Amino acid sequence: MSKSEQATYSHGHHASVISTHARRTAANSAQFLLPHIQPHFKILDLGCGPGTITADLAALVPQGSVTGMDAVETILEQARSLASSRGLTNLTYQTGDANNLAFGDREFDVVFCHQLVQHVQDPVGVLREMKRVCKQGGIVAAREGDYASFVWHPRPPELDRWGQLYQQVARANGGEPNAGRFMPQWTRQAGWKSEDVTVSWNSWCFTGEGARTWAESWEGRSLHSDFANGAVQKGFATQEELEEISKAWKRWSLGSVGEGGYEGCEDRIFIIGN
Repeated sequence: MSKSEQATYSHGHHASVISTHARRTAANSAQFLLPHIQPHFKILDLGCGPGTITADLAALVPQGSVTGMDAVETILEQARSLASSRGLTNLTYQTGDANNLAFGDREFDVVFCHQLVQHVQDPVGVLREMKRVCKQGGIVAAREGDYASFVWHPRPPELDRWGQLYQQVARANGGEPNAGRFMPQWTRQAGWKSEDVTVSWNSWCFTGEGARTWAESWEGRSLHSDFANGAVQKGFATQEELEEISKAWKRWSLGSVGEGGYEGCEDRIFIIGN
């Protein structure tokens, strides 16, 4: 019997969320993979969202092709528009469920995801599906965040509370907000040997305008995203508390340029010779 996703996507698709995701590129979000891509490769990008990384990957495989997959059709409309504006003809998008991929065994040279596994109920099952559709000798690659590792300065108590709430909401939705640290374990459970998996850990740091942009995003997301709705509906926070968190992000964004910063850590798995 086929399996379907039971977890709820914690961020949702409010404009404040999508604008952040649309700033992702292959260079800033898949750099660890890029040296291994060849022009003829057939690539699958799972949980592709607005398609900015996907489009960059397509530009790297002019003799190949890229398929972007997401669970939500409306966000794929934005991705298709971007692909059209860039004149990419080797790129297609389709809806689907990463628990039950509608592709044959060993179909892709590269199977990639960025910030997907943390939002699913069965991360090991999703990794097994990625393994299944990847060619023998192909590449499975993933990049996942670890919210408990995030640090920021200045550090007002409202932002600490935001971090606590995000952990609560994400877990209540069926995900694992600190997925990065579990990736080595999950790959072994999915059927890979330890010696076949390359794991790397990197951090990204927002300062100046980058920190301001990140904070302004969460100023809106703290009130209008599915994270905010879930926090209230599940009884983790009141609307008034979220308003105070949003105001704190606003204050932090105004003071961040020149004196503040925000740093997060991501775990990256890279498997060659699937």
